[in-house]
This record gives sequence, structure tokens and C-alpha cells, in this order.
Amino acid sequence: MKLLFRLKDSSIFMKMMAVFLSVLLPLMMITWFINERGASSIQTEISRSTLNTASFYLDSLDKEVERISQYLPNYVTDSDLMELAAIGTDMTYYERAQSITLIQKRLDLMKNSSPFIREAKAYVPLIQRTLLSVKYETGLSEEEYAAMQHGGPYYNDPFIYWKDRLFLTMSYPANTFKSPLYVVGVELSTDKIREALRQITGSLSGESMLLNLERGWVIRSNDNSELQESLQAFIQKKQLADVKQGYDMVHFGSERYLTVFKYSEVWKTYLITCIPEKAVLGPIHTYRQWFWWACALAIVVGTFFSYSLIKLMYRPLMRLIHGFKRVQKLELIPVPIDRRRDEFGYLYQAFNDTVYSLKTLIEQNYEQQIRNQRSELKRLQSQINPHFLYNCFFVLCRLIKSDNKDKAYQFCLYIGEYFQFITRDDEDVIPLGLEVKHSRTYLDMQTICYGDRIRVRFDVEELPLQVPRLILQPIIENAYKHGFGGMAGPGELIVTGLMEEARYTICVEDNGNNLDDDKLEQLRAKLTHSADRMEETTGLINVHRRIELHYGAEYGLEVSRSSLGGLKVFIHLGVE
Repeated sequence: MKLLFRLKDSSIFMKMMAVFLSVLLPLMMITWFINERGASSIQTEISRSTLNTASFYLDSLDKEVERISQYLPNYVTDSDLMELAAIGTDMTYYERAQSITLIQKRLDLMKNSSPFIREAKAYVPLIQRTLLSVKYETGLSEEEYAAMQHGGPYYNDPFIYWKDRLFLTMSYPANTFKSPLYVVGVELSTDKIREALRQITGSLSGESMLLNLERGWVIRSNDNSELQESLQAFIQKKQLADVKQGYDMVHFGSERYLTVFKYSEVWKTYLITCIPEKAVLGPIHTYRQWFWWACALAIVVGTFFSYSLIKLMYRPLMRLIHGFKRVQKLELIPVPIDRRRDEFGYLYQAFNDTVYSLKTLIEQNYEQQIRNQRSELKRLQSQINPHFLYNCFFVLCRLIKSDNKDKAYQFCLYIGEYFQFITRDDEDVIPLGLEVKHSRTYLDMQTICYGDRIRVRFDVEELPLQVPRLILQPIIENAYKHGFGGMAGPGELIVTGLMEEARYTICVEDNGNNLDDDKLEQLRAKLTHSADRMEETTGLINVHRRIELHYGAEYGLEVSRSSLGGLKVFIHLGVE
């Protein structure tokens, strides 16, 4: 509610921008909400479908392994194999060959019983032979034979992963404390397993793998191993949380992958399927990009709209408002017209006509009186500073009480000369020598008042020039009033004159400490626009304006910072 009240009192530009955003932002939010809800729904459906597919293929693999595991003990207890492993060296060559042939037939039968079996083998260390389903002349690899023996009970973990090959083996006898007579093993076809894993993702460009965290082996649907570490860390978290199946998002680099997982009690392994999010979402991902492009376009349009609004309406309107504010301060400055045919051009022209009319009326009714200077000078002459008068009487009383009659007498003469000059109703233009004499009288009075605290150096040549009345003494009075008024230490005042080619300049500078850069800039601005500031009738502005009216715009007062630290005033006078 407070925001609405603030908007009600704000500028037209802010109101128009608020209306623009109130229309644009809800449309963008609704579009974003619909897109995200659609993406979430599609992601959920594909996750469930992929999980069902993964469960189906994992169940198929479980059934194959269970069937092979159930038949494997029958082959282990084969009588021919037992006889060959026990007394094979004592048998004749014919008997041994006949037994091997029978065993190979049974191994071939086992191999052809499942498409996931690559080879069926029997490791017989007594005769140093590895019996295969098809090949007769074979030797026994001690390394492979040692790897095929389980370190624990068969039914806890029947799988053996050795050199990127997966085996199901069983020893006879199944006693872990003795070396077995032989080992029967089935090598599973990793190619067939990979083929089954590829069918899970189908055409979604994903990856599936069987990951055994306890044994540390993995079978992937393709050779891309970049995701393995990220997926392994992901599955470890799920295993610690005892989560057997589900789906989630996995971040890998700048990509996101929809990951479906399920645990197999038969394989003691997780089946993991991950699909790139862009493959899952497909068109939704494209729509999302289009949405962000639309947002960028909306920002560009909003920026262009704001810039156009500022250039076509806000700036012209603010220029007109600033013009009215200057008129309120009696600064009659016209507005530059940079357009002709639109509404603002008409308003600018009407404003400037009004300013010109006001300026003409002021010049006729007020500026003409300033040019005559009579009424203004009389007002300045009649303005006797009461505080200065009280100080004079106080100093006079102090001198009388101190029995310093000569100085009291001299001070009385100074007071008489001062007020005689101030109250004299004489010509507006006087000789420079008379103006300098009056300023010296004022300085002598101030010297008696301040004593030795203010050191004065006055060096102005009394040239035969005619100058406006009261142009030097007000500047000196300003130094005492504003420069030395708040000083605790000694003061210094320097008044000098300098003749140039076409003008005579009097310089007044002090070491006052009350002048900062802001005050100096404000004073310069007032002097620059003195013609448009009619409220100033006394002080520096009055002196500057009367000199300008008497000599011209190139004459008057100029201010800067003195090398002493205070104000430095140049009084530029024309040489007539």
C-alpha cells in the first residue's frame, strides 16, 4: 500500500514504467511457469518409464544368472570330471581322451543353454588342462586358475571379475581349507550384457552400467568413462542411505543427467542408467532457450522503450520544469528550442515568450531604476549597520574611560567623517580619491576597534578617476564581517591597486578561515548571474551590478582564493 502511495506521488516517467512492467512481468512469469511445469512433468514420466525398462532388463539378467547358478552344481558333480580330476594321470590315454570328450560335450551344452554365456570351462590341475567346450588341446594357466577360486562361500558372491572378464565359478570340493580338485567356471559374455544395457536407453543417447561397489568392477554400455566417478559417488550416497531404486539428477561439468538406478540382490550390483537432460527434455529445452531469448528481447525492448521515453518526453519535460524553477528564483533564462513541430516545441516557445515578456517588464519597471542608481544608492546610504554603530559607541566609551583623550577625539572625527560620507546625498559618481579616503577612514576606525589583532596594508594610488560611490568600503567591510568575524588568531588585510591598459584594478584579500570551495563557487555563480538575480540589493552583488551598469559587462568584481587563505576580490574599473 505504501508503494502505491509513493507511485502516486512519483514522476510521470516512473508511472509509465510501472504500467509497462506490470503488463510485461506477469506474462513472462506465466510463460516461465508453464514451461517449467511441462519440463518437470515430462522428466518425471521419462524417469518412471526408464526405471521400468531398467527393471525389466535387470530382472532378465537376474533370471539368467540364477538359472546358470542352479545348473552349475550339476556340472560340478559330474562323475567323469571327478574321475579325471582324481586319477587322470593313472588313466590310459584312450580313457582320458574319452572322458575329456564327454566332459566337453556337457560344457558345450552348458554354453549353448544361454546367450549370455561366452564359454564354459573346467580347470583340472592334476592333468594341467583347462577343458573347453570346443578346443581339445589346452593348458592350465596357474594365474587364471588361482583367480577362479572364491575366497568365501559360493552363494554369497558367485561372481569373479578378472581382467575385464566376468565369471561364475564353483570349486570341488567346496571347502575353502583345501585346494580344490577342479573348478568349473562359466565366462559370461560382456558383449551381450553391454548389448542389453544399450537397449535400456534406446535412442536417448544415454549410458547404462553395472556397478559393483564392493568388488570395484563395472560393465558399461559404451566406452565413455567420464561419468563413472560422478556416478560412483552418487551410488555410494544412495547405498549409505539404503536406497535400492529411484531416479535423480546428477551434475557432470556443465551438463545435467537424469539418472535411474536399481539394486540387484543376485548380482550384488547397481544397474545405473543416465540420460542427458537435453535428450530427455528435447523440445522443452529449446522452448526454455526461446524463453530466455524472449526475456533478453524484452529487456532490450524495455531499455529501448525507457530510452525513447526519456529522450522524447522525460528530458524535454524536465528541461521545462527546470526553466520554471529558475523563473521562481527570478533567473529569467530562456529554454533552448531543439524541436519545432511537436507539442514540446510549442511549450518551449510559449515559455521563452513569457520569459522575454517578464524580462522586458522588469527592465522597464525595475532595471531602469537600477540604471539611474538613485533609489538603490539612497537605500544603501541609509542602511547603517546597528551592530557597527553600537561597537563604535562602545569603543568610544572605552577610550574615554581609559583617559585616552587624543585617541577618543580622533575616533570621534573618524565617526563623523564616516557617517557624513554615508548619509551625504550627493552625486552617484565621485572621484576615486574620495572613495579611497572614505575606505581609509573605515580602516582607521576598525584599527582602533580591533587594535593590533588585524594587520592592514593599504596601497591604492589615488588616480584622477570618477567611480561609482561606495564600491571599495563595502568590500573591506565584507572582509571584517565574514573573514575576521570568527577568527581567534591574528588577521591580515591587503588592499592594493594596479593600472592596466584599459582598466584600473583594486585587489582586496584577507586570511580569513571561513571560506570553503563550495562557498567560493556559490559566490562566483551569483556574480555571473547577477543580472538575473533581482533580490540582491546590498553587498558584493550590489557593487558588482552597479560597476557593470556604469562601465559595461567586462568590468565588475572577480573572486578567487587568496594566497593568504581567505577571499581575494578584484574590483575592475574602467579608465575614462
